[in-house]
Amino acid sequence: MALWRILLLCLPCVAFAAQTDPEAATGLSQKKVVHAKQLLVVSANPYATAAGYQILKQGGSAVDAAIATQLVLGLVEPQSSGIGGGLFLLHYNKASRKLTSIDGRETAPQAATPDWFVENGKLLPWNQAFVGGKAVGTPGVIRALWLAHQKQGKLAWAELFKPAIRLASQGFTVSPRLNALLAQSNHPGLRQFPPAAQYFLPAGKALEVGFVRKNPDYAALLTKIANRGPDAFYQGENAQAIVDAVNRASLHPGNMTLADISNYQAIEREPVCVAYRVYEVCGMAPPSSGSIAVMQMLGILQHFDLKKLTVGADQFIHLFSQASRLAFADRERYVADPAFSPVPVAGLLNRDYLAARAKLIDPQLDQSTFTAGTPEGAQPLADSTAPEYANTSHLSVIDSQGNAVSMTTSIENAFGSGLFVNGYLLNNQLTDFSIDARKDGKWVANRVEAGKRPRSSMAPMIVFNAQGEPIIIAGSPGGSRIIDYVALSLVGMLDFNLTAQQAAELPHVTHRNDVLALEKGTPLAARAGEFKERGYEVQVVELNSGLHLIQRTATGWQSGVDPRREGAAMGQ
Repeated sequence: MALWRILLLCLPCVAFAAQTDPEAATGLSQKKVVHAKQLLVVSANPYATAAGYQILKQGGSAVDAAIATQLVLGLVEPQSSGIGGGLFLLHYNKASRKLTSIDGRETAPQAATPDWFVENGKLLPWNQAFVGGKAVGTPGVIRALWLAHQKQGKLAWAELFKPAIRLASQGFTVSPRLNALLAQSNHPGLRQFPPAAQYFLPAGKALEVGFVRKNPDYAALLTKIANRGPDAFYQGENAQAIVDAVNRASLHPGNMTLADISNYQAIEREPVCVAYRVYEVCGMAPPSSGSIAVMQMLGILQHFDLKKLTVGADQFIHLFSQASRLAFADRERYVADPAFSPVPVAGLLNRDYLAARAKLIDPQLDQSTFTAGTPEGAQPLADSTAPEYANTSHLSVIDSQGNAVSMTTSIENAFGSGLFVNGYLLNNQLTDFSIDARKDGKWVANRVEAGKRPRSSMAPMIVFNAQGEPIIIAGSPGGSRIIDYVALSLVGMLDFNLTAQQAAELPHVTHRNDVLALEKGTPLAARAGEFKERGYEVQVVELNSGLHLIQRTATGWQSGVDPRREGAAMGQ
């Protein structure tokens, strides 16, 4: 039985008022914990997990397995991620004891301006802006995977494509989750753009559970990329197909060029690490806001003796929510692509700064407002908002040599822009920028600019013990709620000694500096009145995380698979 049904503890999630997550919740399923001595892969779909596991058994590295897993995810879980999107990847090399990260985030075309989402003199509302060509950024997945393979791959590049090519050619069985998301979706592009409609809604109806869906176009393109490398994606016929789909879209056409695609480069960035109690917690640098916000929350919570509490106690939930509010206030103002707007990372994570932020927390009551602080290195900027929904995917891998990968990958909204090219969906990541570029006479850091990478909440994390050994590989989908999902799972394992599976099953609580959200269907939902008495505005909502965790044990590794999705773990 799930942990949250056993314990009277709960933890929920937040949502913007009156918004429904396009990638909706599709029920709970009990997950098997896998204990492994040598190698382990955890991902959001059994087909994808099996592909990664196959590569590991062939002697492949953690990066090799992540590549194979991603290529299959783009086929069987196309609403969440794929080669038409972007990713952040953390890699730990045991031999060198070095942690590196790769930024495969999408980029805005050179024609983009701060007024990119203004049409006919009016700012497009988000629920229109995300559909069609204007929202599409240059995809980064293939370049990022290629860079990772050049650095850390063991098997031949082409070998990693075989599971996905085989599955796309022979067909995969449509899962209940994909069927439900198609049936529930109100995405205009799925019906108005013929390629997507023909693939996902044959005869006008959602793909049925159990239907064997083949994708020969995807198989053909993957075969070209396997043989020729990333140029097969970023040049030639595929690049032209992307440009045509974006610029000729019947809804909100864009202005992308072949040069926008061919010039794309993935970036190797220095990871960001902070001390938390006796551990070192590491994640992505900007344009990820997710890892920094998680680290800020931990840095604030470090000033409270959580071990005197339980993970489901009202007081813990209060402290967790207040820490989240403070982190989100800073995130909205300061984090963006560092090539365009300097991000005061050191100031945001400074111990004294976080200690001062922690002192703003009332021990019992919610604060009516939390505004951004003024960390060292901060510039005068306006706060920005950009809706990020509960989509995306995360995978975690450990190989037989002890190398680790934590990778979060996304096409943004469920089913992305709705544009379907050569068997895959194109992202709508440009709506992760703040659509409104100016507020109160000040620039928003996360505004649209040519060649810029939009801010992301993706937060792949790796935690190390005092001996410098990786002990947790973590991450989740969930839009901006990723921050709270990941932070809660880390606190659960590090402070409350939960197993990875127990941490993945924790009921969610999030506060994005707007309202406190409690997860529907959990015991905590019944305690909404207690939090209202503390001054909170409370919502009880469905949540849809996808935590995929790996945790070190005395004899090896164990998995944590989110019961809210159809993920699986495999290892030996």
